[in-house]
Amino acid sequence: MGDPLFWHRMQFGFTASFHYLFPQLTMGLALLIAVMKWLGLDPGREHYNEAARFWIRILGINFAVGVVTGIPLEFQFGTNWSRFSAFSGGVIGQTLGMEGMFAFFLESTFLGILIWGEKRFGPRRHFWAAIALFVGSWLSGYFIVATDAFMQHPVGHMTAADGTLQLASFWDFVINPWATIQYLHNMAGAVVTGSFVIAAVGAYWTLRGIHTKQAWLNLKIGVTAGLLSSLVVAFPTGDLQGKLVAKHQPVSLAAMEGRFESGPRAGLNMIGQPNVAEGKLDNPIRLPGVLSFIAYGSFSANVKGLNEFPRDQWPTSIEMLYYGFHIMVGLGTLFIGLMGMSFLLLWKRRIQAQRWMLWILMLAFPFPYIANTMGWMTAEMGRQPWLIFGVMRTSEGSSHLVHSGQTIFTMLGFAGLYFILGVLFLFLIGREIAQGPAGHGEVN
Repeated sequence: MGDPLFWHRMQFGFTASFHYLFPQLTMGLALLIAVMKWLGLDPGREHYNEAARFWIRILGINFAVGVVTGIPLEFQFGTNWSRFSAFSGGVIGQTLGMEGMFAFFLESTFLGILIWGEKRFGPRRHFWAAIALFVGSWLSGYFIVATDAFMQHPVGHMTAADGTLQLASFWDFVINPWATIQYLHNMAGAVVTGSFVIAAVGAYWTLRGIHTKQAWLNLKIGVTAGLLSSLVVAFPTGDLQGKLVAKHQPVSLAAMEGRFESGPRAGLNMIGQPNVAEGKLDNPIRLPGVLSFIAYGSFSANVKGLNEFPRDQWPTSIEMLYYGFHIMVGLGTLFIGLMGMSFLLLWKRRIQAQRWMLWILMLAFPFPYIANTMGWMTAEMGRQPWLIFGVMRTSEGSSHLVHSGQTIFTMLGFAGLYFILGVLFLFLIGREIAQGPAGHGEVN
C-alpha cells in the first residue's frame, strides 16, 4: 500500500486543510461583527445591528461545522503521530490545552449569547458579548499558531533525562517571535476571507435587486475591510514573515523560489517551472534584485540556493512548495488590486451600477480560501523534512503501529463525512443568504 509515512502526512494534510476552511471565516467574521455591533450602538445606525444579526447566524453555522471537522485532528496526534506527541507533548500540550480549555469555551459560550441573547441582555451587553467572541476566537487562533510556530522555530524548551522535550520557559515558548509574526499574518488573512464573503453576499443581493439597503452596507463593509486586510497581509506581516524564513529557514526560501544557485541581486520569480532533476528553473521571468530586498532588505544581498545545503535537508516536495508559494503571493497581489478598484468605485458611489465589478466580487469569494490554504501548505511543506525544525525529522514522528491500509481506510471515511458536512453546510448557508436579513431598514 506504499509508505505509511506518506499516508499519515496525506491524511493530516487533508483533514487540516478541510477543517481550516471554517476557522478562517469564523475569525474574520468575529472581528467584523464586533465592528458592526459597535457602530450599531448609535440609535441612528440600527442597520448595522441588522447586518450583525445576519452574519451571526452565518458564523454560528460555520462555527458548528468547524468544531466537527477539527475533532479528528486532535485524535491524529495520538493515532498517526504518537512518537511526535510523546516527544514534544510536554511543550505543545500547553498551548493545545489552553486552546481547548480557555479559547474554545469562551468562544462557544459567547456565540450562544450572541445568537439567542440580544433581547435579554440589551444592545450594550450584546456588544460586549461580540467582543468576547472576538477575543475567544482570536485567542484560539493564537494558541494554534504558537504551537505551529514552535515546530517552525523551536524556543523555550529543554531536553529531559528521558529524551523528551519539556518546557524551559513558558513565555519564551508562547511569545515566540515566529509566532507573533505568523499570527498577525494569519489573522489578516482570515479577515480577508471574511471581507470577501461579506462583499460577495452584498454583490449577490445587488445583482438580484433584493435587500438593497443591506446589500449596500455589506459592500461598504466588505470592500473597505478587504482592502485594509489585503494590504496588511502583504505589508508589514507578509514582509516580516518572509524575512523570518530567510533568517531561520534559508533552505525553505530557496525551495519556495526554485533557487538552486547562490548569488547577490537575487530575482523574484514571477513565472517558472522548477526542474529538480537538472537543478534549475525552466522558463523564468524574474524581477531582478527583488528577492534579495524582500529577504534581507538590500537589493545586493546574497541569497543562498539549494545547492548550498545537503540534499537530505531539502524540502521533500520542492515543486508543490514552489507552486503553493507563488499561488499565495499571486492571489494576494490580485486581492489588493481588486479591492483597491472596488473601493474607488465605492467611494464614488458607482459600484452598484457596475455589474461587471459586482460579478467579480460575487465570484471572487473562494480565492481567499485558496490563498490561505496555499499559505499553510507553504509553511508546513517548507519546514520539511523536519517535524520540529532542526530537532525532529518527520520520519521520526509517525506511528509505527498504524499501517497504510488503516490510514487510507480512515481517510476515505473522513472524506465521506466531510462531503456530507460540506453539502449540509452549503445548503444551510444558501438558505440564510436567500432569506436575507430579518429586517430591511434604510441604509444611509
